[in-house]
Amino acid sequence: MLELLVLLFLLIAVGWILIKLTLTVLKWLALNTIAGLLIIGLLNFLGITHVQLNLLNLLIVAIGGIPGAFIVILLSLL
Repeated sequence: MLELLVLLFLLIAVGWILIKLTLTVLKWLALNTIAGLLIIGLLNFLGITHVQLNLLNLLIVAIGGIPGAFIVILLSLL
């Protein structure tokens, strides 16, 4: 009976850590995406670049954040 309680406690602890790490990564990814999209939107609005936001560009910006936005901008200028 004691082994079952210890196993249950360990499973709950691992699940809690897994959820906490997942939410931390998702928060970081969301902030990077928002920052990158704001940069691209601002540069498109000012007329400096004309980057189309398709699925591939959005994925690059979502994963790369600000550096990803600059990569997409540089690729659009080529």
